[in-house]
Amino acid sequence: MRRKQNKKQFFEVEVIDAGAKGKSVAKAPDGKIIFLNNAVPGDVVDIQTFKKRKGYYEGKAIHFHKYSEHRETPACVHFGTCGGCKWQHMKYDQQLFFKQKEVTNNLVRIGKVELPEVTPILGCDTPYFYRNKMEFSFSNNRWLSLEEINANATIDNRNALGFHIPGMWDKILDIDKCWLQADPSNDIRNRLKAFAIEQQIPFFDPKQQSGVLRTLMIRTTSTGEIMVVVQFFAATKEQIESILQFLKETFPQITSLQYVINAKGNDTIYDQDVICYHGQNFIVEEMEDLQFKINAKSFYQTNTKQAYNLYKITRDFANLSGNELVYDLYTGTGTIAQFVAKKAKKVIGVEAVPDAIKAAKDNAKHNKIDNTDFFVGDMKSVFNSEFITTHGQPDVIITDPPRDGMHKDVVQQILNILPEKIVYVSCNSATQARDLAMMDLDYKITKTQAVDMFPQTHHVENVVLLEKRT
Repeated sequence: MRRKQNKKQFFEVEVIDAGAKGKSVAKAPDGKIIFLNNAVPGDVVDIQTFKKRKGYYEGKAIHFHKYSEHRETPACVHFGTCGGCKWQHMKYDQQLFFKQKEVTNNLVRIGKVELPEVTPILGCDTPYFYRNKMEFSFSNNRWLSLEEINANATIDNRNALGFHIPGMWDKILDIDKCWLQADPSNDIRNRLKAFAIEQQIPFFDPKQQSGVLRTLMIRTTSTGEIMVVVQFFAATKEQIESILQFLKETFPQITSLQYVINAKGNDTIYDQDVICYHGQNFIVEEMEDLQFKINAKSFYQTNTKQAYNLYKITRDFANLSGNELVYDLYTGTGTIAQFVAKKAKKVIGVEAVPDAIKAAKDNAKHNKIDNTDFFVGDMKSVFNSEFITTHGQPDVIITDPPRDGMHKDVVQQILNILPEKIVYVSCNSATQARDLAMMDLDYKITKTQAVDMFPQTHHVENVVLLEKRT
């Protein structure tokens, strides 16, 4: 028996909102919500649905009766195919509006917390070319557009260097110009691709797990340093030398040129040896009077200018006098810990990733900071009563967890020790709201500030100051 088709069409529907994961929102005549990928609030559209769930549809606008005044012409020719910048078709002031709205709604609806007067979101003064790190994938089987497929022509060159098509692990969109990282990023990528094709060096085949060139990472700093890391799947000494020498000679401004040989099933490099071919094995970022060494495996906020603003807000919310013991949970490479250290008596950082803690210690030593200590381990296991007894009762806790938020045991431990203040930095206001709800009996929110770290996307950071209730 054939399955019943749940695909429906709706006509002249107004798009009314922008929701989670970058989708826009309309409402069907039957009252169900419709999530759309290709519309902007204010558009009036005909919709073809392709999924039906209990309380909503997923669909696509197939005809536009009216275009929203909030629409923007996308700068990138790859917009709509590449999944990186889902909001390039929306004016930047509206992007900020909907990000602020999402944060506020999550805190109120999920957290059910009382908010102070909300400070407007801090926008980015460079909504393009703001990223300091990009990763591109090589493929010998690039994604083909419908036009290319329908033309039914023989395509001799399927090589690509770009991004994964959303939901298609084995298809790479070949990128001509990416608007997220400043030059010479595009030039390095395009000229390396052309050279590899000219030299007939095979691109990676993800299905067959074969080929030579696998990924390309480009990192930059505000001080002008550039790191390039080429990942090979399998390569001869001559192929490696050919690629790296080309980059060294063509782009003398590269200060760190490195490579990885990775023959495993995925392209993560955290368990791989990174070999320095030319220059140093790190680049240096500066922030105020601090310097941070960044290696190929380091985590560092990808928007340098907004990271500085985020850290300043965190430090301002903490409002340290110089006498406080501060715990920095999920400290990463210790950037926030070192940023606030000169205003604290001591800062204790905890992080699960050993390489990150090593980087934190090295950077603290380089910056001549002697009032920080860093410890490695799973947060819910390390951050326990014995740890508090050993290192002292914190006056202030700064926490910047991953997208999943804090483990409930970590939240409970915070409630056990009840520091005077908590500064909660989050990249996911939904999980942040969940955690705030658990602390609402003992803490009130006195400040909140959203920060746009990722223009042209739906992602947003949020900082909350919690103060102990009297």
